[in-house]
Amino acid sequence: MSSTDGGRPRRKRADAQRNVDALIEAAKAVFTTTGVDAPAKEITDRAGVGIGTLYRHFPLRSDLVTAVLQHEIDACAEAGPVLQAEFEPTEALMRWVARFTEFVATKRGLAAALHSGDPAFDGLPGYFNDRLEPVVASLLGAAAGTGTLRKDVAARDLLHAVALLCQPVPGEGPAYNQRMVAVFVDGLRRRS
Repeated sequence: MSSTDGGRPRRKRADAQRNVDALIEAAKAVFTTTGVDAPAKEITDRAGVGIGTLYRHFPLRSDLVTAVLQHEIDACAEAGPVLQAEFEPTEALMRWVARFTEFVATKRGLAAALHSGDPAFDGLPGYFNDRLEPVVASLLGAAAGTGTLRKDVAARDLLHAVALLCQPVPGEGPAYNQRMVAVFVDGLRRRS
């Protein structure tokens, strides 16, 4: 049986896709609590699959780390338009920043892996910017258009500021980072 049908790649079977999704969700949770060097068995046990299934879909640890990061970046990107449809512009931006902060603040091991110098992660910064900058630009533009937000902050500024404010602080957890981001976000508001 060929892997293509009329020149198109064959889609994954539903059970294989469920396994991939379960592995990504399990790895996301395990990486958050244990770090990216967590034992593969911890991830597979949480996903309810065997070790062979993990290595069939993600032959290298970097493949799994990349998949988790892309999944989280995509979820943040997809949240922007949903929030814009549900909330007024400034509230949509604030909710998106809170969601992004949670992603950045709780994925410290992933960030360390990303900046490890491993060439397997070379494409991720571009992926991050390509997926998130347009979303943030749209949120910022809509909020600034209401007159409640400064107009001199670019999407890249906001993304980098939040990422920097979410750097680990000795003796502090993610709640500290979230509080610092809240101070930053308050500074985005236009004062009358």
